[in-house]
Amino acid sequence: MRRRDFVVACAGLALLPAAQANQRLDTLTSGLQRWGSGEFRRWGFLVYEATLWAKTDDPLKPPLALGLTYKRNLDGVKIADASVSEIRNLKIADEAQLKLWGERMAQIFPDVKPEDRIVGVHLPEGARFFHNDRFIGSVDDPVFARAFFAIWLDARTSAPELRALLLKRPA
Repeated sequence: MRRRDFVVACAGLALLPAAQANQRLDTLTSGLQRWGSGEFRRWGFLVYEATLWAKTDDPLKPPLALGLTYKRNLDGVKIADASVSEIRNLKIADEAQLKLWGERMAQIFPDVKPEDRIVGVHLPEGARFFHNDRFIGSVDDPVFARAFFAIWLDARTSAPELRALLLKRPA
């Protein structure tokens, strides 16, 4: 039985490159143009720099990508917890849904150090995440994707100045 399990696992590994072929950041962001960028500070400390890329004249409509270049060491679980807190404040989802999303984000988001970059790509079918241009996970739920990117792009965001900078039309 063990040998059969090993063979099945190896066969599954052989499929990974094909499955991840469509999870390349450059492929998913092809055709997107840079919109705005700005800094996010908490209690006066620079936490990250954010940049938005979008395909259309409406930078709120997917596909779009949001890149965060971190300026501090942060634990991935704390990034997930902060994301849940921000979504909760926007009143987009109930507590049961927030718990599920938080668990999934905690699985995806790595610990980061200064100059690490996480890029989230909002697609109509969900969200894809990359750490330093390497695919780290996805959430195939369009409701999650809308809620997650609302952290920065919703008019009710806790960082309205950053939102205004992100949505600034490129020159």
